[in-house]
Amino acid sequence: MFQRILSLRQCLYSLLFLLVSLPAAAQSFKVQCPPTTTLHPGKSTDVGSIKCQEISGGDGYATMGDGHQIYLFGFGPLSGLGAITAGQPGTQSAAVFNTAYDATSNPNGTNTDPSSIMNTGVLNANQPAPLMAIDEDDEFFLTLSNVGMIMRPDLFEQHTVHFHGYPNASSYFDGVPDASVAIGISGSMSYYYTAPDAGTYFWHCHITPPEHLQMGMVGQLYVRPRQNRVPVGVKLSDALIAQNKLAPGAATSNGIGCTDILCTGQTPVPAVTTTQKKGALYAYNDGDGSTRYDVEYPIQMMGFDPNFHFVGMTFNPERFADMKDKYFMLNGRSYPDTVNTTAISTEASDGVSRPSQPLPAKITIPHGGRALLRVSDLSVTEFTTLATIGIPMLVIADNARLLRDMAGNNLYYNSNSITLGGGESKDVILDANNVPAGTYFLYSTNLDHLSNDAENFGGMMTEIVVL
Repeated sequence: MFQRILSLRQCLYSLLFLLVSLPAAAQSFKVQCPPTTTLHPGKSTDVGSIKCQEISGGDGYATMGDGHQIYLFGFGPLSGLGAITAGQPGTQSAAVFNTAYDATSNPNGTNTDPSSIMNTGVLNANQPAPLMAIDEDDEFFLTLSNVGMIMRPDLFEQHTVHFHGYPNASSYFDGVPDASVAIGISGSMSYYYTAPDAGTYFWHCHITPPEHLQMGMVGQLYVRPRQNRVPVGVKLSDALIAQNKLAPGAATSNGIGCTDILCTGQTPVPAVTTTQKKGALYAYNDGDGSTRYDVEYPIQMMGFDPNFHFVGMTFNPERFADMKDKYFMLNGRSYPDTVNTTAISTEASDGVSRPSQPLPAKITIPHGGRALLRVSDLSVTEFTTLATIGIPMLVIADNARLLRDMAGNNLYYNSNSITLGGGESKDVILDANNVPAGTYFLYSTNLDHLSNDAENFGGMMTEIVVL
């Protein structure tokens, strides 16, 4: 009997490796990114555009702050690789996405051929998962291709994408497996989203969430506001009022228009108005310019339990009740790696070194400038407090909602710390006006979060440089 069980297990392993090595005709990877849609027919009056991105679901390795290599379940990039390696969102316009990826001539194209999807996606898990960014009124097509977990051939793991806290998500595209669709090995699914509300969100796999989140299948997403499209010299509140009074499909002489039901007329417009600053960007549709920023930084808080990851790689049962994080990270890195401005690569079991942690956490603010920090917490086990010294935080939004009362009054507040648990986000502005040039710190006040496992330093900390 034992020999029969052993033979069956060996047979399953062989089937998995056979599946991975099947010719292109037998694979079911499919990528979707239409150049035009009903909402965006390609006319000059279109508001927003079509954005696309492709990711893989698989496994890989990352390097912790003490040099320890840790095993991951994770998502990796299959499109926009050039932008992601440079620490930018991998989201691309349809025109760029629908060109073939080439490491030299077209690093932001996509992989559509099954062999290129496997060659790029295998052992290419990133921590954090690939960054995504879209604009209000966009249509977003996100393709997930499951390349399998090469280091765990006994696991026929399915994966999904769940946009946590995202408004008006269709249940079919929400990634919760009992109400949606889960993607098996050698399969793909294209998720479809509209972008109705600006804010900082995040996403993760919703298959056995405590395991897959702890193992690294978490990433950040943000939506930029319509207010960024207001022409220079036009009052922000005037433009937003004009936009929200339009009938669907209409456009104004200043180029602000509304083409679909996303323009609800509920954009907050307080009494105070200002004129847009040339070249400025905004975190939300504030109507008064109060969320203006010059540079933005995603800051993803996360923790790893190295024992849980070791067990996850060695075919042993996982003890969820004993889960205890020992590595605490910002953007997948512990200090001092957080201030490394280049992608960190890790050599995998096949001897190939791949970018594993492409997103730095060093914050650089120009003289007199404002930095927007898009802070999210995707920890499975911990609450964490982040603090600054010398630069106060202006907290402008909580869980992708601008801090305003029903009358449109600002409820922003200044603080030197914020506390988040898993599944929360906050938008914070650091204003360097009247702040002397120098180096400051963003760090956790939880003392046990300022270590790299056994090393009594490092952890959840990074530098803020005011030029």
